[in-house]
Amino acid sequence: MNASVRLSVSSLRAHQRRFAGTFLAVFLGVAFLAGTLVMGDTLRAGFDTMFGRATSGTDAVVRSADVITTPGESEGVRRPVATDLVQTVERVPGVAAAAPSIQGAGQLVGANGDPIGGQGPPTLAGNWIADPELNAYQLAEGRAPAASGEVVIDRGTAKRGDLTIGDTTTLRTPDPVEVTIVGLATFGGEDGMAQVTFTGMTQADAEKYLTARPGEAATIQVRAGPGVSQQELVDRLTPVLPEEVEAITGQKSAEENTEMISSQFLTVFTLFLLVFSGVALLVATFSIHNTFAIVVAQRTRENALLRALGASRRQVTASTLVEATAVAVTASLAGLAGGIGVAAGLQILFPAIGFPFPEGDLVVSALSMLLPLAVGIVVCLGSALLPAVRAGRTAPMAALRETAVDTSGASRVRAVTGTGLAALALGVTISGVLVSPSLWLAGTGAVLALASFVVLGPVASTTAVRVLGGPLDRLRGVTGGLARRNALRSPKRTAATASALMIGVAVVSLFTVFAASLKATMDQTVSRSFAGDIAVSTPAFGAGGSGLSPRLAGAVDRLPEVDTAVGLGRGVAEVDGKGRALTVTDPLALERTFDLGTVKGSLSGLGTDGIAVTESEADKQGLKTGDTTRLTFTDGKRETFTVRAVYGRSELAGEYVITRAAWEPHRTQDADTLIAVSFEDGVSTDTGKAAVEKVAERYGNPEVQTRGEYAQSSAGGIDMMLTLVYALLALAVLIALLGIANTLTLAIHERTRELGLLRAVGQTRSQLRAMVRWESVLVAAFGTAGGLALGGFLGWVLVKASDGASDSDFAFAVPPLQLAIVALVGLAAGALAGLRPARRAARLDVLRAIATE
Repeated sequence: MNASVRLSVSSLRAHQRRFAGTFLAVFLGVAFLAGTLVMGDTLRAGFDTMFGRATSGTDAVVRSADVITTPGESEGVRRPVATDLVQTVERVPGVAAAAPSIQGAGQLVGANGDPIGGQGPPTLAGNWIADPELNAYQLAEGRAPAASGEVVIDRGTAKRGDLTIGDTTTLRTPDPVEVTIVGLATFGGEDGMAQVTFTGMTQADAEKYLTARPGEAATIQVRAGPGVSQQELVDRLTPVLPEEVEAITGQKSAEENTEMISSQFLTVFTLFLLVFSGVALLVATFSIHNTFAIVVAQRTRENALLRALGASRRQVTASTLVEATAVAVTASLAGLAGGIGVAAGLQILFPAIGFPFPEGDLVVSALSMLLPLAVGIVVCLGSALLPAVRAGRTAPMAALRETAVDTSGASRVRAVTGTGLAALALGVTISGVLVSPSLWLAGTGAVLALASFVVLGPVASTTAVRVLGGPLDRLRGVTGGLARRNALRSPKRTAATASALMIGVAVVSLFTVFAASLKATMDQTVSRSFAGDIAVSTPAFGAGGSGLSPRLAGAVDRLPEVDTAVGLGRGVAEVDGKGRALTVTDPLALERTFDLGTVKGSLSGLGTDGIAVTESEADKQGLKTGDTTRLTFTDGKRETFTVRAVYGRSELAGEYVITRAAWEPHRTQDADTLIAVSFEDGVSTDTGKAAVEKVAERYGNPEVQTRGEYAQSSAGGIDMMLTLVYALLALAVLIALLGIANTLTLAIHERTRELGLLRAVGQTRSQLRAMVRWESVLVAAFGTAGGLALGGFLGWVLVKASDGASDSDFAFAVPPLQLAIVALVGLAAGALAGLRPARRAARLDVLRAIATE
């Protein structure tokens, strides 16, 4: 083993450049993974500290024990508690102070007239709590609100909206309220809680605008007297509280708030980044494997001589693995340092793009260091294992050969195996998306499809390179022909080099196709379901915004240009024990403005005790017209409703519909999420839209859009997601570029004598450079073509699997322009990767090259 180590060290010293690409591939993958983990730990610790400071004076929180959670939402809706319960709480021994906390949606309008926030984090409003220890927000400038219309806002919101103390602006609750800013506040020592906006009002204003009726609060904040612990305070409060009202410690409340942020944002965001770290490391695996495979092929004579001199197979294999270990350890350790740098950079970048990173030092845990280190070493060693075993199998007689060039091709076994895998992948996928819809089967089919592409790569590379390189013979003459033959020389090497780029292009294509399909689905949904002419809507995605005034639809409906205007509000209730979202609207106007498909029963007779259900939901619940179902609302009241209509399509209309009269006794803060407007015959879209916009100005000036604009804005979050995906996948493409460049560099070393002979017989430096560059482009073209095919197939699988798992009909769309751009980027990447190897080849000394063995 000592001899193996000495050989490995000597080889690494002599051939440092051979492993430069491998080092960078491991370094980048580990740095991204470590940076993601460190950033996640730092964010969690920062929010823990921030919530801890903000709620440090709250020792107990009194709230409703019942919560209704609808599918797809982690945070449920609780019924309010009575504000007069404060007096009962204050009489409990050990209570120093208690105050009601009224919370609701409220969106401020900035100095430029645009709403602040609303595309993601919530926009909150509530009463300003006078006790500074019970208030999560601390007054930093100005004073507390004392009169109606006065508010305190968080300093972060003030900066984003260019607002200062003394300014007058509009607060959407959702009815517009004119407010004057009298103070600025901080949250836990920060300017705000991430991008959440907060507006503090007087208690009277909060009850007037944020609750359905006076005397209700979301929670009651309680502070303990000296010597009373939080748990002791909760134990004293519990016996005096009404049924279905509970008390929890302030620490538990802070932990729940942190967990809410973690589950809704941090966990998803970190998981999102980890997926791309995995993609980058997968791409790196191909690049690393290819590097070691070429190095082993180039050292065939060297390894054979070692075998002839008495070295065992184990020693030769160990020598290669020791080299891989040295590269893996050094690159992974450097990657850890790079990961800390990445996290530090994000800590600076996040505030610059509008997402405040909680202040504090980076949190570097043992897991966030050990996991990337282990992954980097395992990936590198795993990638080098097969080449190392192949090196150990080198026969001593190979030392007598003239050259040591890898000329391995595609075997019949590989062709049969790959074809079998492809057939199995197709069968499993079709079964999972068409025959018996299953996300697990579809996912298994996708993994098998990826494996079949990798296995069949060397088999397909010969034909693919001949087809793709055919035009080169005519366009570039001898230079093009030589480039094509060089790419054909070793199908396994060409396929392995191209596979790294193929994975990156496949993931890019997958998301591109899926995003286009989501947009097509939204267009299809609006075109099929929305029969109105224009829409007045809230933000298309996120929890922000305050909604639309429920009075706006009525005001628009009274316009002479308008035939029908219907508002869609949102309620929450338990339907037979399961949390469900309710659409609160005028059923008759809904039927005139939306295509609900086939309606069984009548929407005209819902009244205050009737409900309409979609056909798919009725089938799940075993309901039909005339049946009764029990609804439990957030105020705790249970009522029996009769199913008076079953309609075919949900999509924009939702799965359960009740009237506003039925919702009124149980409502909380009332708001619409969408208003659909149909014009009278003969009224043009421009004329009608202008009339609606004038009315909308009086209700907070929400956005008024045509059907096409509404469909486009509803898909607005998709473009944002796609931009982030492309930015993250740039790392994988960069690693693939390094792999192509490294392979060509090693191939040039392998073909030194051949290149010298070409120069000797008249090939110019520019022709030699062009030959190497075109070889790189051919390899990239093969990888790009395979990636586009694989990504398109996986995109189809994802769309069909989503279609099977959802009640909505998903549309499959292939965007030719975007995929053409992806193809051009792939080819440009190949040309870029070939620049440095081409320059290096052109600088070879002709006589020395010819003399090289």
